[in-house]
Amino acid sequence: MLEYNLPKYLPSAEELPDSDETPVDNELQELIPGLLKAILLILWAERMDWLFAIDMGIYYHPDKPAIVPDGFLSLGVERFYDEELRPSYVLWDENVVPIFVLEIVSQNYRKEYTTKLDEYAALGVLYYVIYSSRRRRKPHLEVHKLVNSRYELQEGNPVWLTEIGLGIGCERGNYCGVTREWMYWYDEQGQRYLTPAEQIKQEAQRAQQEAQRAQQAEQRVQQLTEQLRALGIDPNNLG
Repeated sequence: MLEYNLPKYLPSAEELPDSDETPVDNELQELIPGLLKAILLILWAERMDWLFAIDMGIYYHPDKPAIVPDGFLSLGVERFYDEELRPSYVLWDENVVPIFVLEIVSQNYRKEYTTKLDEYAALGVLYYVIYSSRRRRKPHLEVHKLVNSRYELQEGNPVWLTEIGLGIGCERGNYCGVTREWMYWYDEQGQRYLTPAEQIKQEAQRAQQEAQRAQQAEQRVQQLTEQLRALGIDPNNLG
């Protein structure tokens, strides 16, 4: 955990800037974490003890600028404060360091392996995840776990995150009408959790199958009824 050396009186989230007015480098920096959040909103729909934020500032000192990852996950926090939601994530109010931070490497290098790595380690972020689809010789996805104050690269795709109870990985799929490599959550057996669109399609298929089974059952009943009547038996008077 981070040991704070902070002033006695601290500003609230509402008093701190909620944007550094720096635009994202590309659309993927919004869509990739957006997909992860969309899956969690269904997967953890009944849970109210988590927050997955996108492009939200993390404040660790009132006199220093916020750290703004592309996405981060905190466990053990209030899902919602009120209808205004969170303008930013203030560590001295939340008292919970994010357990998972995601950075999407853009065409413009943004110190993912230097300054940001050191900052997240100092905060005590357990999992630091870096994704870049532009790599040719290195894996597109890197999952770094904090061990003895230093990040260690984890092997595999997906990588099981024990403390979160989910796996993280990447594979080709379709989201928002775009077929490419996306990041997904996985279960412990390495099975990918479905996107919202895939879940809707799956439910529609199940409903269609149920309707077909009901229709087939009704047809079978009609056939049996006709067979009984052909034998001179009234199916309505069966004892």
